[in-house]
Amino acid sequence: MPNEQSQPPDAVPPGWQVLPDEPLPRPTYFPAGLAMGAAFIFWGLITTWVVWLVGVVLFTAALAGWITEIRHGYKSH
Repeated sequence: MPNEQSQPPDAVPPGWQVLPDEPLPRPTYFPAGLAMGAAFIFWGLITTWVVWLVGVVLFTAALAGWITEIRHGYKSH
């Protein structure tokens, strides 16, 4: 442990790299909606077509929203 304290706090340990200064994307609910849509799709396969249809609609809406957000995020940089 004494070796760790002898380095300055901003020093990078051997074998590591400094991350580039890129902004992180903002949090979104689209991945959760996509997962829920996939779960409803598979649940609908074993129950009823109404659940399957809700899953398809939710999956499609979440995927379209996520792709749209990613595209607009790249345009703003």
